Amino acid sequence: MNKKKIFNDPIYGFINIQSEIIFDIIEDPVFQRLRRIKQLGLTDFIYPGALHTRFHHAIGAMHLMTKAITTLRSKNIEISDEEALALQLTILLHDIGHGPFSHALEFSLLHGVNHESLSFLFMKRLNKKYNGVLDLALKIFQDTYERKFFHQLVSSQLDMDRLDYLKRDSFFTGVSEGVIGLERIISMLNVAEDSIVIEEKGLYSIENFLNARRLMYWQVYLHKTSVSAEKMLINTILRAKDLSLSGKNIVSTPSLSEFINKEITLESFQIQPELLQSFAKLDDYDIWSGIKHWQHSDDLILSQLSVSLLSRKLFKIRLSNNPLEKKEVEKIRESISKKYGILKADSRYLFSYGEVTNKAYIGEGQSINILKKDGTVVDIAEAADLPNIKAISKIVRKHYLCYPKNVYLREPED
Repeated sequence: MNKKKIFNDPIYGFINIQSEIIFDIIEDPVFQRLRRIKQLGLTDFIYPGALHTRFHHAIGAMHLMTKAITTLRSKNIEISDEEALALQLTILLHDIGHGPFSHALEFSLLHGVNHESLSFLFMKRLNKKYNGVLDLALKIFQDTYERKFFHQLVSSQLDMDRLDYLKRDSFFTGVSEGVIGLERIISMLNVAEDSIVIEEKGLYSIENFLNARRLMYWQVYLHKTSVSAEKMLINTILRAKDLSLSGKNIVSTPSLSEFINKEITLESFQIQPELLQSFAKLDDYDIWSGIKHWQHSDDLILSQLSVSLLSRKLFKIRLSNNPLEKKEVEKIRESISKKYGILKADSRYLFSYGEVTNKAYIGEGQSINILKKDGTVVDIAEAADLPNIKAISKIVRKHYLCYPKNVYLREPED
């Protein structure tokens, strides 16, 4: 069988699969599941074109990794064929642990289990299945491989993951502010002191990348309507789960019921290896199937949330520079309790509040470093007189409150 296949990608054109083992892993049911998980959760409620999947993104990120390897090799950075394959496999599988709707249900369907932990478990299982082919990839993923810049290509402030999702999300949402000069950035990659750096000629391309990232956060990832839809989805799952744990029969697919009927932690996956196989069958369709059933539930809250999501009747959302005070939270609970005739304790499912942060660039820890013409390496914020970079480095916080539109609340004084 010919395994040197070609994908026709809307962003990059033809992507060549250069290794038979890469083809085998792409064909594996665990990886194929990513076709059924949308990259941006419910963002298509705002941008109808945002229907691309984790599968698209993983293939695209692998393509960029291949280009990055070619660039570094052209600059006499020695990367063996074994290392190149490991890098491609690591970036291909970096998101394989994502659950339905990507980040949205990471801490509601599961209890404190992030997708990176599950990606690692999936990679270990695939490594066993394919006779140790992921040994080196696992080291790179965990950042235990001796060549530290390998992990930076997979996970850092300027990795192939971020480069692909910014370009891809901008394309599918139609938000042109997210467009970045990918070819230029990758061509400027280099290595100094076992760390990824950008040659000084690429300075302004990185400034544009960071500015695009900041704008994409406000316009897409933290769009207030997207935040509202995501919080409603999370509350729907939490309500279904709480009802199920209290003994009520909650109709769902076999894949979903296992995670609705019990509290699942990271330790659960370690104690019950079969749970990972169950998770590998779980995708967006299970959640929508559940919601379509739950709209007919005799539980008012679960029914209300499900109907609202299916008909896109989303909570009103307001953003503020100040957090909610405790007395305001109590007033909201009382208003919702009275409006819907429910217990005040149950009103928590019909509103959400919290904080969103926009962190386009954080210089401390994983900085983006510039290789100057004289051979010195400096943080991008110090590389030139770039006031934009210094401004982008500041973390911007907004406090949100989501609640039903038919509940009247006095607007806060900001």
